Amino acid sequence: MKIDTFGVEMWMNEWETKCEFNLAETCVESLTIDQLFQITGKNKKDLSEILSLKMTYGEIKGSDRLRKAIAALYEKQTLENVLVTHGTIGANMLVHKTLVDNGDHVVSIVPTYQQHFSIPKSIGADVHFLQLREENNWLPDLDELKRLVIPETKLIALTNPNNPTGSLIDKEMLNEIADIANTADSWILCDEVYRGTDQHGSGMTASIADIYEKGISTAGMSKAYSLAGLRLGWVTAPNSVIEDVMIHRDYDTISVGMIDDYLATIALESVDRLLKRSHEITRGNLSYLSSWVDGEKKLSWVKPNSGTTALIKIELPIKSHDFCVKLLQNTGVMFTPGAAMGMEGFIRVGYANNPEVLKTGLSRVSEYLKNI
Repeated sequence: MKIDTFGVEMWMNEWETKCEFNLAETCVESLTIDQLFQITGKNKKDLSEILSLKMTYGEIKGSDRLRKAIAALYEKQTLENVLVTHGTIGANMLVHKTLVDNGDHVVSIVPTYQQHFSIPKSIGADVHFLQLREENNWLPDLDELKRLVIPETKLIALTNPNNPTGSLIDKEMLNEIADIANTADSWILCDEVYRGTDQHGSGMTASIADIYEKGISTAGMSKAYSLAGLRLGWVTAPNSVIEDVMIHRDYDTISVGMIDDYLATIALESVDRLLKRSHEITRGNLSYLSSWVDGEKKLSWVKPNSGTTALIKIELPIKSHDFCVKLLQNTGVMFTPGAAMGMEGFIRVGYANNPEVLKTGLSRVSEYLKNI
């Protein structure tokens, strides 16, 4: 199988160990195990339970306890609709490999996480793009979507909340998208890894799995829950999809690690506490970032409504890749160039890191911009 180079991941692989202030990071500031236990009210007794875990493969689909905790994040799902995977990235790969065949008609929004068009393309699918536009606040144009969806459309791929823009498709628009998909009997795959980070209310975005009978949600522990090191995600879908995904999963996963399963369960059984911390970081940091962008004449944006990233337009006589490299080399601050995601003229800023890292990093960027 030939597949395109993953632009963002190549950028991160090359530079994230060489920066001082990582403002390309997309996770809410990661937790230590000690912090996880403090937030969830656990103690040494709970930690000592790990010592008695026998290092077998464990429950192949994920433990019942974990899948029950995941199902509780949704309105209409049960543990039978949940399959645990190796990160959200594993969940996305499995769904695409399961549903998409050579020659299938696929529609993907862009910009988005590159998996959602490069994997179908590598399978031989006929991939069509629904371009999100700044003038539409980075939300899908539903009239354009109606034109793209034809009777043969197999799959519509979304990210919601969106990476990289931070735009949020609300429940009303999700219902409209579901109606469009239903006209062609199409599946909708919605990568919801940033679910839980909305800037208002509970922070919990409506899920496509609860809205549409052929809706598939993928998510994981990395972004809103600050536990990327667990490498644990899931697929939430109708039982028939779960069964089909299991066939592919047997070839590349078998099971996730038992310690990962245990720690993810502890986290999700105290999900309100984890999200409270995430909201304090993301909402406070976005407010600070907003003030900073407003004060920079060479930058503009559509302010995010969710997620941990913002797509910022740069009015500079330099390509985004070159700007980001020179910025890092001169200031130690790392952004992600728009060129890595097909959005030349923009940079992606991750704003969910430690607040002091964000403030110090942005201060250095301001000084750098004065000399361009």
